[in-house]
Amino acid sequence: MKLEFLQRKFWAATRQDLDCFVIDNNGFILISKRSHETGRFLGEVDGAVMTQLLSMGVFSQVTMYDYQAMCKPSSHHHSAAQPLVSPISAFLTATRWLLQELVLFLLEWSVWGSWYDRGAEAKSVFHHSHKQKKQDQLQPCDTEYPVFVYQPAIREANGIIECGPCQKVFVVQQIPNSNLLLLVTDPTCDCSIFPPVLQEATEVKYNASVKCDRMRSQKLRRRPDSCHAFHPEENAQDCGGASDTSASLPLLLLPLCVWGLLPHLLR
Repeated sequence: MKLEFLQRKFWAATRQDLDCFVIDNNGFILISKRSHETGRFLGEVDGAVMTQLLSMGVFSQVTMYDYQAMCKPSSHHHSAAQPLVSPISAFLTATRWLLQELVLFLLEWSVWGSWYDRGAEAKSVFHHSHKQKKQDQLQPCDTEYPVFVYQPAIREANGIIECGPCQKVFVVQQIPNSNLLLLVTDPTCDCSIFPPVLQEATEVKYNASVKCDRMRSQKLRRRPDSCHAFHPEENAQDCGGASDTSASLPLLLLPLCVWGLLPHLLR
């Protein structure tokens, strides 16, 4: 059954003056009156209702861990007087910048004829790599994030949320023979005073002793018992091809040109 067909049947059977949602057992919206809410977590869309469902025990929060995450390293503030103390560092930085600008200049005004397309491709790769170096590099880390699980013992629940000058009424009921829930809320009451319930991941900080225990508890990867170097249905002629690669004379002469022009640019 396609989702569009299910949505049409759903809206035909429900009142349009209410906010009706179909959510799964982890709180993600499958059907909503607003299409941009489909696939989002209910806590992001309506933090008031999700907070009430958690307090009533309809959903419970479980902490999950990601041991293969990537995090931004902590920023280190360097002294502004460092370039004055080390003039060699400033000279090397200026030289590196000149070399980068020279390579970009040669790639921009390439006169290699048929090699122009490859020069343009190399220029885009250089720009991309240069931009990536400027961005914060990521490092391996452990993170934790909340996951919300529906408790099937509660098949139906309702409540009233106090939202300042108004009250928001909601009803939630399990859809039989499925892992889905029908949620009906009153759209006339604004409950934006409640913060959204998010599933953001946070980095786990270990102290020295816990970090050592964490590293000792990691299981070493075991090599497979046998080696599978080929497959009978694989065509070996489709692989490889490195022997057909030929050297490019302009690219070989590029370092010599850069080395020759560098003393004139540094004058």
